[in-house]
Amino acid sequence: MQEKDSCLKKYNELAFGLSKETTKQYSTSFYSASRFFHPKTRQAIHSVYGFVRLADEIVDSFHDFDKKALLDKFEADFLQAYSSGISINPILHSFQITVREYNIPNKYIEDFLSSMRADLDKKEYKTDTEIKNYIYGSADVVGLICLKIFCQNDDSLFDKLYDPAMRLGSAFQKVNFLRDLRDDVLSLGRTYFPVFNIESFDEETKYKLVREIEKDFLEAKIGIKNLPDSSQLAVIIAYKYYLRLLSKIKHTPANKIIERRIRVSDFNKTLLLSTTIIIYKLKHIFVKR
Repeated sequence: MQEKDSCLKKYNELAFGLSKETTKQYSTSFYSASRFFHPKTRQAIHSVYGFVRLADEIVDSFHDFDKKALLDKFEADFLQAYSSGISINPILHSFQITVREYNIPNKYIEDFLSSMRADLDKKEYKTDTEIKNYIYGSADVVGLICLKIFCQNDDSLFDKLYDPAMRLGSAFQKVNFLRDLRDDVLSLGRTYFPVFNIESFDEETKYKLVREIEKDFLEAKIGIKNLPDSSQLAVIIAYKYYLRLLSKIKHTPANKIIERRIRVSDFNKTLLLSTTIIIYKLKHIFVKR
């Protein structure tokens, strides 16, 4: 029995390690922020990122393959993993452990995969309701999954932070839409905002979208202040990074946003990371005194 437990423990470590490496390879910014989660929280968040990233890659990158078949199999493999408690796909294995441990509702996973499936065929979102439903599935529920981990099965805290978590997920996704505007429209043929087409994207349209995102960030900030210490600093770092990215988008002419992907330089990322950590720690020192 001990030998079996030891073998499974080794496989679990491999599975979570692969999710960690997936996070590191696909998003250096998020990986940098994730280092400031409590180790147990960090491990679970990496498993979520790995799951979300694989689904996203299927619909956005695997152009020479049957994407629908791959996504269907991905979902079926997860359901089997959750049912049996094991998967030979390490990322699905680590994710099903996290789903079990933190009582993550299957409805969140279904809604996420539903939005991913929409990306296979739907190219245009023409109404506010359509884009709201897409963002809920592709981003808001990911925020809620992460919140379940942050709250560590404290249902009352989860209920309190439910709305701010969804607003933060929406803010992140909308910033991504603006950052990736050129690639989404020209490479993938998708238009996620119903208020414009790429030919008519101007300063007025950009300003309207930025103001909408700024409101999301303000509402999300209320929730971040009430997060447990095990997750708060990492979320603040991610929050600050996306605020900086939004600020850069805001001060970039609309025609330039269409021409290139907007990014924050590595130097500014490092500076932002350092100042955020210093300010956070100083505040905690003064609170404790």
